[in-house]
Amino acid sequence: MRTSTIEEAQYYFRLAYTCQMSGQLEEAVELYRKSIEVHPTAEAHTFLGWTFSFRGEYENAIEQCKRAIILDPDFGNPYNDIGAYLIHLERYDEAVPWLELACSARRYNARHYPHFNLGRIFERTGAYSEAIAQYKAASRLEPSYRAAAQAGERLQAWMN
Repeated sequence: MRTSTIEEAQYYFRLAYTCQMSGQLEEAVELYRKSIEVHPTAEAHTFLGWTFSFRGEYENAIEQCKRAIILDPDFGNPYNDIGAYLIHLERYDEAVPWLELACSARRYNARHYPHFNLGRIFERTGAYSEAIAQYKAASRLEPSYRAAAQAGERLQAWMN
């Protein structure tokens, strides 16, 4: 790979992210696509998927995450994102294996998210003990992630 090609792709990726975070979703989509065209990465596909999710286009988001996984099966973000999108679509049984893969992905710094998402699924499906265990796992992995601690405390109080 030529460094200039990678740098160009990173440039478009950074611009896309800036647009996405400021709500300029159409521009973000185009810039992520340009980044992918120059030099495809798992990150660019994942973030393009995330942008699609902002627009409610969950099937497109899932497709982009699957492309990311093909490029880098060790990257954990797209596994968690697929799980989160499937939760939004209320396809809980489909979401679980994706979230479990995210929990064990080699390259993932936010393992508390898939544990929290598994907790959400188990809570919604009535598997309360499993939900509490997942919320506790998320809290252990990231003690500052209050959403997990609060969900576990709320569910534990409800069960008592």
